[in-house]
Amino acid sequence: MDPAAGQGAVSVSPAYLVLLVVLVAVAAAVAAAGRIGVSRGVATAALRAVLQLGMVSLLIAAVLRSWWATGAFLALMLVVASATSARRVASRSHRWSVAAPIAAGALPVALAVVAAGTMPLATVSVLPVAGILVGGAMTATSLAGRRAVDELRARHGEYEAALALGLADRDAVLELCRPGAAQALVPALDQTRTVGLVTLPGAFVGVLLGGGSPVQAGATQLLVLVALLAAETIAVAVTLELVARGVLRPVPVR
Repeated sequence: MDPAAGQGAVSVSPAYLVLLVVLVAVAAAVAAAGRIGVSRGVATAALRAVLQLGMVSLLIAAVLRSWWATGAFLALMLVVASATSARRVASRSHRWSVAAPIAAGALPVALAVVAAGTMPLATVSVLPVAGILVGGAMTATSLAGRRAVDELRARHGEYEAALALGLADRDAVLELCRPGAAQALVPALDQTRTVGLVTLPGAFVGVLLGGGSPVQAGATQLLVLVALLAAETIAVAVTLELVARGVLRPVPVR
């Protein structure tokens, strides 16, 4: 490893802890002043991040020693991602159906990346990439599902008119929800379009800090971004289909 690689690591010190507290307080205060309504959410999200990353930091070495433990950890990721997204989208009786778009987006893409031999078949390589894909699919599912549900509620009259014109229920829902659901891909599209010009994302920086060459870092980041775009697109498409079939609607629209 390049001796200079560790120079980019964050220093955990009292100043680091103070900075975290200040940043969270600023975010919560601004949210309160702007009446955005997420002040408490900012604080609880930050606290959860501290606790969860602390636990993962203690467990990750043990998890990465075994494929069985790595697989169990990936299953836990899917469960938590599904539960998180379900609270945004589905009714209580259909919450676990949200796991379908997340799994459909993340798992096939992760398997394709591994099967193509583009990365080492090692737990230390597979787990981070799979986690990125699960997280991206979760975000896309939440955004697409929320937008579709909101469209159905706000444009209920148009939905009824489409049915009156002879459209099937599924087709009427898709006609209304497709444009809004597509907005769920805007973050992924913008990130892919501007990579290297606006930001240097985590995979790129991580490879550099690990002693890899800039070419290796760029290739790794490109693979992650394209895989993430594929996973999120699949997740959005499956989410939209589930909404159209009535699985993810929190209340009946008829």
